[in-house]
Amino acid sequence: MMRKISLLLTLSLVLSVAMAQNIEFEEYDLDNGLHVILHQDNTTPIVTVAVLYHVGSKNEPPGRTGFAHFFEHLMFEGSPNIGRGEYFKIIQAAGGTLNANTSNDRTYYYQTLPSNQLELGLYMESERMLHAVIDSTGIATQKEVVKEEKRLRVDNQPYGSILEKMLANAYKGTNYEWAPIGSFADIDAATEADFVDFYETFYVPNNATLSIAGDIDIAQTKKLVEAYFGEIKRGTKEIPRPTIDAPELDGTVEETVFDNIQVPAVIQGYRMPPQGTDDYYALQLLTQLLSGGQSSRFQKTLVDEKGMALAVQAIPLGLEDGGLFINFALPNGGYSTEDLAAEIDKLVEEVKNQPVPEREFQKLKNQIENNFISGYGSVQSIAESLADYHVYFGDANLINTEIERYRKVSREDLMKVAKKYLVPENKIVLTYRPKSEQQKPGDTKLKKEGGNR
Repeated sequence: MMRKISLLLTLSLVLSVAMAQNIEFEEYDLDNGLHVILHQDNTTPIVTVAVLYHVGSKNEPPGRTGFAHFFEHLMFEGSPNIGRGEYFKIIQAAGGTLNANTSNDRTYYYQTLPSNQLELGLYMESERMLHAVIDSTGIATQKEVVKEEKRLRVDNQPYGSILEKMLANAYKGTNYEWAPIGSFADIDAATEADFVDFYETFYVPNNATLSIAGDIDIAQTKKLVEAYFGEIKRGTKEIPRPTIDAPELDGTVEETVFDNIQVPAVIQGYRMPPQGTDDYYALQLLTQLLSGGQSSRFQKTLVDEKGMALAVQAIPLGLEDGGLFINFALPNGGYSTEDLAAEIDKLVEEVKNQPVPEREFQKLKNQIENNFISGYGSVQSIAESLADYHVYFGDANLINTEIERYRKVSREDLMKVAKKYLVPENKIVLTYRPKSEQQKPGDTKLKKEGGNR
């Protein structure tokens, strides 16, 4: 009886995924190169207006790190028609919300508004693209904002430097070597002309995707898009697209980081292939196997059964031209980071040498499919995904079909990618220790973590 119920639940899940993935949209290009994607959903009176600029920290030249992230903030300074500091106030007064984010590969802005405010959203984003204010006052203001963000999220955040350290060790000599937060020294050394040049290079329609999802009329929206964005001139400068050719690692790279923490940590990183490749999808399923919920292998073995870890997680950082498969773990009292790292390695070796049982494997597939259902529960998430799929893969319809790439992954594929990527010669290990353990000049002994049980 239970087996029949399980089969029915699985069938129901698969059918619901198939229905949920039928997201219709239209896309086209304006004469200036702006790519436009429109998704109509009239079930609720809201709309998301989003613009993705294909520029992240990867596109920054050495000596100008942090520019992409800095511009995420600077682009809210206003325009000749929007007063300084008024951007947020205008959207919020109209009943909307807004935000932005920057990664290694992109900068993304969005506003979610009542659908009768669609024109306002288009106007605000067109002002940003047409003639954002870039002057000494705004630059000085946002320098302080970004510095405070770095102090809060990196410098004074426990384990906050993980991404910086991982990228620096894994992608040395490439434009993935630095994290999006960048360098204060580079930002401080830049001139106003440097900032204007960055804006004129990257914040142009032929480097942008406008994605609109929600309660819209397609024909009317096309007219509004043309009215607000059609007059913006195409960019004339060459847009840098650096090649990421990561050098071979000379065996496992290890670094000890002394941080403002109470609990040590061990972080293992393995370089991944670019997102969208077959191996990328297999590694995503491998993440789910190791740390996807309470029944995952890391949780069951290291936390529940052996009590060695306070917390442990596998985190895949997928990037356009690479990425990192990261294992993060905090040892429980009485266990060292070395103990915990060795146990993590054992679980990784099991995946390399033993096929995942069919029942466990089917559970992984069900979890992935369930993630797809919940992942497109709002017009905001749909607008972002459509833009991502177009920019990264050149195929916005992957919003409907990408699930098939996960379904193609086999148990043998999990073993194959574990053997190929989760190997010592492709590995970075960061050991975080409290600053109190750091040797001072003249010290001859280093304090140790608690011994084994």
